[in-house]
Amino acid sequence: MTHSLRVAIGSDPGPSRAENEDSALVSPRLLAVADGMGGHVYGEVASAAVIDALAALDTWATTVDLRERDTLALVRDGVAEAARRLDVMTETDPELRGMGTTVTALLWDGTGFAVAHVGDSRAYVLRDGRLRQLTHDHTMVQSLVDAGRITAEEAERHPRRSVLMRTLQAGNTFEPDLFRVEAQLGDRVLVCSDGLTDVVGDSAVRDALASAGGPDDAVHWLITLAVRAGGPDNITCVVADVVSDGTARADSGQLTVGAHRAFHSSSR
Repeated sequence: MTHSLRVAIGSDPGPSRAENEDSALVSPRLLAVADGMGGHVYGEVASAAVIDALAALDTWATTVDLRERDTLALVRDGVAEAARRLDVMTETDPELRGMGTTVTALLWDGTGFAVAHVGDSRAYVLRDGRLRQLTHDHTMVQSLVDAGRITAEEAERHPRRSVLMRTLQAGNTFEPDLFRVEAQLGDRVLVCSDGLTDVVGDSAVRDALASAGGPDDAVHWLITLAVRAGGPDNITCVVADVVSDGTARADSGQLTVGAHRAFHSSSR
């Protein structure tokens, strides 16, 4: 049996930033968040380029039955195209060299998600009241946790917890994590930038997702929690509920945010 998605998206520069380098995309088929880096406007350029490439994949996906396709290959190719675009941009404008972005993209086929992930933006699923992190951070601190050199609790307070080991960047080898997640009716999925998770712990994220009435409420409360915590980074959240076919309005939104702007959109 196939299901549908009810989605919401939101972003805020955060209380300490004048500019927003996050970009995101939601549709009935695709959820994606990209957190740009590189200084000045270059991070915004990188994240927007990645989301534009994924938007092209999303448009193409409307013409086929994704249940009959290799969705892992499709989402991998979508992110590979994004990397190619970054290469072309830096060749055309050398000032863009050094820009990069995270990307976490989930392609939906009616029964589950094909996931491509690079960096420290995250995907979670709330199922039966329990929150599970689907992605693995590509950070220096996470590598220390994996090696048993520090604990997860120590990682949360580590001064270099945002240092990335892997990003989508011009000239870099393209090595995303690729995996599939089967969905269940009632699942609530979150994709977010580290502007949320650096300042809001998993227990608070779980409580917000569990208590919110719909995806739009969940997005609102998650961003509010991060802003109240004084988060030093941009905050972007995408929330999707797995619902019965016919109960989700076909809606979509692409989010590329610049200076002094916050964005909220939902499908209810």
